[in-house]
Amino acid sequence: MSAMMRLSMLAAGLVVAGQAFAATCRDPAGFEKWLGDIRQEAIQQGISAGAVDAGLAGVTFDQNVIRKDRGQGVFKQSFEQFAGRMVSSYRLKMGSALLRKHAGTLARIEQQFGVPGPILVAIWGLESDFGAVKGNMATIRSVATLAYDCRRSDMFQAHLFDALRIVERGDLRPAEMRGAWAGEMGQTQFMPSSYVKYAIDFDGDGRADLLHSPADVLASTANYLKSHGWVRGADWSPGSPNFEALRQWNKSQVYSQTVAYFASKLANRDVSAEDVGQ
Repeated sequence: MSAMMRLSMLAAGLVVAGQAFAATCRDPAGFEKWLGDIRQEAIQQGISAGAVDAGLAGVTFDQNVIRKDRGQGVFKQSFEQFAGRMVSSYRLKMGSALLRKHAGTLARIEQQFGVPGPILVAIWGLESDFGAVKGNMATIRSVATLAYDCRRSDMFQAHLFDALRIVERGDLRPAEMRGAWAGEMGQTQFMPSSYVKYAIDFDGDGRADLLHSPADVLASTANYLKSHGWVRGADWSPGSPNFEALRQWNKSQVYSQTVAYFASKLANRDVSAEDVGQ
């Protein structure tokens, strides 16, 4: 065999190996043993055995989650394209109706956290169509799969432990914890670690329920923004401190511009896309 042929075969082998690594960098057959180790570590972290067993019961590796993770595309839409699609006449009409319906709750939230209703309702509309589209993938299964995979293991292992803490706190049952493929859940799509850190019980029923309670959803979103630098009474246009707080919610400049534009429309400000898309 010639040296050139050996090099060609080696290169082909590296490509195949690289493709296999891209699919998943750990053997799914080892997932069950790894999950047993996770159980022990969760208990060592102080999470109750009952919550751990309930949360991890029946959890399996989901190759579909890995495919979605590897298949993410780069967001290339302009602000005008994205806002034109997302800030529809339906969402403006529904958002205005919800501002009126939840006016009392939103006023109490603004008094406590300083975040006005239009911002919260805009995020609510963009994240889940005001709670209509939350996703239906099992959250604990998704974050466990991504924690076992070695691309972002540490980050998703933290989310997995915090998902178990949500169960332990009694906020949600494991079967209720369903959302997007990467573990986002609830009407404004909180990752488990953000849920544990920022979700609050605002309706007074004893649990922070971001799947079913609009009061908890809106107040928890306000709590997140306040904790990331929201300034009471200030503007939210690009370049302002409040716009930077929106960037902490979602790193995409285009997304944050769309929230600001949507909120300005809901607040009945005379604003055009050109005003926000600078």
